[in-house]
Amino acid sequence: MNSDCVELLAGLVSIDSINPDLVPGAKGEGEIAAYVADWLRRRGLEVHIEDSGRKDRPNVVAVARGTGGGRSLMLNAHMDTVGVAGMQSPFQPGIRDGRLFGRGAMDTKAALAAFMVALVEAKELPLRGDVILTAVVDEEYASAGTEAVVKKWKADAAVVGEPTGLQIVTAHKGFVWFEIETHGAAAHGSRPDIGVDAIAKMGKVLVAIGELANRLPKSRSHSMLGPGSIHASLIQGGQELSSYPASCRLGIERRTIPDESIDGIENDLRLRLDRIGREDPGFKATLRRLLAREPFEARRNEPIVELAKRHVEAVTKEAPVLSGMSAWMDSALIAAAGIPAVILGPHGMGLHGVTEWVDLESVRACSAVAQGMIEDFCR
Repeated sequence: MNSDCVELLAGLVSIDSINPDLVPGAKGEGEIAAYVADWLRRRGLEVHIEDSGRKDRPNVVAVARGTGGGRSLMLNAHMDTVGVAGMQSPFQPGIRDGRLFGRGAMDTKAALAAFMVALVEAKELPLRGDVILTAVVDEEYASAGTEAVVKKWKADAAVVGEPTGLQIVTAHKGFVWFEIETHGAAAHGSRPDIGVDAIAKMGKVLVAIGELANRLPKSRSHSMLGPGSIHASLIQGGQELSSYPASCRLGIERRTIPDESIDGIENDLRLRLDRIGREDPGFKATLRRLLAREPFEARRNEPIVELAKRHVEAVTKEAPVLSGMSAWMDSALIAAAGIPAVILGPHGMGLHGVTEWVDLESVRACSAVAQGMIEDFCR
């Protein structure tokens, strides 16, 4: 394997880039962004440090310029990671049995390293089209990084680096977050005549959510992704044992599949709350939509899909596999900006877990696939 790629990946994993929106007080992506920018700049790439909308957490965009008149390809990977609770030595990358261990090794610093090496190789090729690497922040929370990128940078196609095991992912689920607040009346615990228990009222909502969760698997389903889903994520209410709680808040996540309407999902929840209100005149609730992200699906005959199939087969010597993933990724934002995309990355284990590793041979293969796609697409 290209030792430069291994050394680069080890360097990336050694940097704490935990997303502070997930872990308050975490360092964020400032240090790793500087590392990525310096590594690329020293190898002659055109490098831009760009505002992501998150303080001290910039995106890095690097470009291998073509001579003009060719198609441009974007390589996208995120620099942030989730937290490290329970991990031992998360930022001391270790290599054992062909695997590199550490936080972010598979998600997604391996893909980032593979793409960075591919970009350096692209600089030496006689290409007409540009190759654009976008190393972005905040994918693990709200994807502010890729949101900022697609407002400024355009390309004819994109490859999004995620741990796919070298399968070509052409679809993934979306999600929408809601908050439901039930309203009661605060009172001393000895005054049931005037107190209204908002937490007890929320019990009716939880029953309705459970009924919906049981119904969704029996309704519409996607050939790669299966059905949508819903679950209660967070609940908060009350102030002490001796009082009736005036309010209770419930956080809900609804995972969506292509062709589901977020407005329709919200309307369905409102209808369920209205039904509870008709059955219980003392029930009062407020529904708020928080963050929504659309699902993603690429057409099977999309040129970028065919390109990925061709080069995965050339590198692995095996028939390429098209698949879907349940998790949401930045590919949805890129596709919504009018850039056809596929998702591709190396093999690993321990996504968000206490033992995370990536297979180094698959990192090499991922970089080789990216290099082949670049040479074919941007020539």
